[in-house]
Amino acid sequence: MPRFAANLSMMYPEHDFPDRFAAASADGFTAVEYLFPYAYDSAELRRRLDDHGLRQVLFNAPPGAWESGERGIAALPGREAELRSGIARALEYAAALDCPRLHVMAGLVAPGVTPKELAEHRDTYLANLEWAAERAAGSEVDILVEPINGRDMPGYFLSGQAEAHAVVREVGAPNLKVQLDLYHCQIVEGDLTTTLRRDLPTGRVGHLQIAGVPDRHEPDSGELDIRHLFDVVDDLGFDGWIGCEYIPRAGTSEGLGWLTDYRGDSA
Repeated sequence: MPRFAANLSMMYPEHDFPDRFAAASADGFTAVEYLFPYAYDSAELRRRLDDHGLRQVLFNAPPGAWESGERGIAALPGREAELRSGIARALEYAAALDCPRLHVMAGLVAPGVTPKELAEHRDTYLANLEWAAERAAGSEVDILVEPINGRDMPGYFLSGQAEAHAVVREVGAPNLKVQLDLYHCQIVEGDLTTTLRRDLPTGRVGHLQIAGVPDRHEPDSGELDIRHLFDVVDDLGFDGWIGCEYIPRAGTSEGLGWLTDYRGDSA
């Protein structure tokens, strides 16, 4: 049966962030993910996890100037030193939180980029990912790359599943994997059942995420047959986590009927 992690950056907005751990645990979650831990002391986050019986399964490496609109720097030439410093900081948090996965965001590419410039972005991306994966291997941490749709994040360097898997294969590090967000994938290319059946057996997918399409609310809202997709994931024997990275339509706990129903039917 698929395992679900609450995304505390999006879920439980009715609580202050430190109180979201308790809320997720009270709703039956045993794992959490979120965007960034760096505004909090790692010891405080560790205590929240331990107090509520939770595992940290994913967070993002520092993305550059997030408040100014940056969305990662791994594919940005000239930012290599900052990228390496950020990976080192992320791995310190990963060790403190016993977190086995780090998502490294690629960054935004300016409109009208030339083929030569695009190639430079890709070369930078590959070199940075190779360095990050090598550094993380000693900590037994997986580095993840995630294709993100251009409607929500215009100009993001990586948007397609095939390109993400090509990057992983080209770097060739066993701890570099793809973060497959079914919300982004549906918007960009659809065909989710075929994508899952094609890519999960490769071992290159290290994490899944879900949300309803098109509005990014509960996963059972909108156009996805989420119960079917969960069954496909189950049939394929995926033993990772599915992050619930969605914006609750109303109260978070009140919107968890999809999860209660699925767990009940699968028991």
